[in-house]
Amino acid sequence: MARAFVIPPLLRDSAGIFCLQAALSPRTPKDWRHFTRSCIMKSQKKTDHLERTAKIFREEVVSPAKVCGIINESKTVRRLRLLVASKEFAFKAGQWVDFFIPGVPVVGGFSICSSPRLLEQESALELAVKYTNHPPSTWVHTKCALDSEVALRVGGEFFFDPQPSDASVNLVLIAGGVGINPLNSILLHVADLYRHWENKGSGYKMGRVRLFYSARNTNELLFKKSILDLTNAFPGKIVCSFHVTQQTTEISKELQPYVTEGRISDKDLEEHISKDTVFFICGPPPMIEHFSAHLEARMVPRERIRFEKWW
Repeated sequence: MARAFVIPPLLRDSAGIFCLQAALSPRTPKDWRHFTRSCIMKSQKKTDHLERTAKIFREEVVSPAKVCGIINESKTVRRLRLLVASKEFAFKAGQWVDFFIPGVPVVGGFSICSSPRLLEQESALELAVKYTNHPPSTWVHTKCALDSEVALRVGGEFFFDPQPSDASVNLVLIAGGVGINPLNSILLHVADLYRHWENKGSGYKMGRVRLFYSARNTNELLFKKSILDLTNAFPGKIVCSFHVTQQTTEISKELQPYVTEGRISDKDLEEHISKDTVFFICGPPPMIEHFSAHLEARMVPRERIRFEKWW
């Protein structure tokens, strides 16, 4: 049975609005099971998210969720905060969700951009969805509103979930466009690991993290403020490099120290190759293919090159 939750007051600004309180759907679990089965049967008639990810791991839990926050991250990307009903629902940083929408027969697939800690503390997660003509994306941008009801199921084998006894590693995160979503989740999770170690002196001892993030222009660099806040909160531990490929306006003074005009280069990555480094890549397929092949050619073991290419 779905339950109601109350979350604290959140950011409210001209770009969007977060609700102060939201109650989850009164639908019964049986209703949602029937609905998700129906969506799956209709959606699989075409080449879509469910077919592309058919062989990839999924959790069994399908949870009702309610939209409790909406913000425009850019002109083409909308960020949703969703309040999740099921206490059994959980995810690892970097995973995605099957996104079931009542009245939309096609199932969406969106990477989670928030940290697992947000779900633990506030029963919430966030998705940043780019506008396309794909029905779930179109719904997010044209029909989704506060209190809209959906259902979620976690899937994916692309994640960072170290255990306290694991050896310390450094991360290099390589993002292109909206491929920043799962890597932002990982980055936020890393920050939580740092905080836990600093406060408790226990848990997983995290190494350093370097983020390379490419977009067409600075307006399309999602989460840039929160990313820079993390670099300031953990100097020397989290470092970011923004890359823009089609910038037509002057770059703001606050961003200039972090922005390079041009694509992420092979040389940028080579400087960080070591036996203690793991690479996570998410972006357009050609970018993933190029960097994964380049790293392999530089003798980086395959198990230390992780990527997800499913759209």
